[in-house]
Amino acid sequence: MKRFTFLFLVALLTIGLVACNKEEASGSNGKGSKDQLVFGYTSMTQNNPFFQVLEEAIREKVEANGDKLITMNPAMDVELQINQIEDLISQGIDAIFLNPVDWEGIRPALVMLEEAGIPIINYDTEVKDFDYVTAYVGSDNKNAGRVVGQDLVERFPDGGKIVILDSPTMNSVNDRIDGFLEAIEGKNFEIVAQQDAKGDLEIALGLTEDILQAHSDFIAIMGGNDPTGLGALAALKAANRDDIVVYGVDGSPDAKAAIAEGGPFVGSGAQSPISIGQQSVDVAYKILNKEEFEKRIPVETFIINEDNVEEYGVDGWQ
Repeated sequence: MKRFTFLFLVALLTIGLVACNKEEASGSNGKGSKDQLVFGYTSMTQNNPFFQVLEEAIREKVEANGDKLITMNPAMDVELQINQIEDLISQGIDAIFLNPVDWEGIRPALVMLEEAGIPIINYDTEVKDFDYVTAYVGSDNKNAGRVVGQDLVERFPDGGKIVILDSPTMNSVNDRIDGFLEAIEGKNFEIVAQQDAKGDLEIALGLTEDILQAHSDFIAIMGGNDPTGLGALAALKAANRDDIVVYGVDGSPDAKAAIAEGGPFVGSGAQSPISIGQQSVDVAYKILNKEEFEKRIPVETFIINEDNVEEYGVDGWQ
């Protein structure tokens, strides 16, 4: 009888150890039997400080969990981005953080990711073929443009001629411009030029120089992001046109510094790349753990101007 009891207790202990080992193997971060999860990361360009900060926020949380992040930089080349995503798939990534160079042109990569069974955490800029997306994390871009438009209306209640520097392949910028136009509708503003700056400082600088040659009497420039607004600012400074106000969207340290100087750059529809990155990682782990998650996760946007820029500081992102 004692021998039977001893064997029975040994059997129970063995079963318990197996169960514990299985629980440890499954982990709390969706690893299953893997020691390390591997995430892919791609943005439209890592040459933009916004995406540099966002990637750092993602990397910090991923590596804190003992996992790995592989970062790619297509530098505004959609074909390169598709090829890089194919490479990430071949490296066996478990999920991808994806911001498209071209919201429509990225479709072949979305198809490949779906066929490979890889969850897509689309961030900051929505892809057009949204059905492929597992979850989306991004700023309320329409509101970011809207608060800029509202600020413009307050400064110029009688309206006036304005310039818009947009970027049609970036859906985040499209949403910002839509919100901006809604805010100024019926307020006696006239758009004298609308050009594609591709979200790039140097391109925006050149376009603004050309626009100044063609139109001399406009009162404001709306940039689809802060690099665009800062490019326009450089052109205005070179032309000694501090009578024209400039807006951007992002709330970047450079934009906030320009606002604090009290010059022509008067406002930015601010967002937080840190929050976008952190919330993207949170939802990625929920997906891999098969936990409940929201498909759309909005991140707050708001105006930063001379009235509140000191609250947010000029040395880093909010």
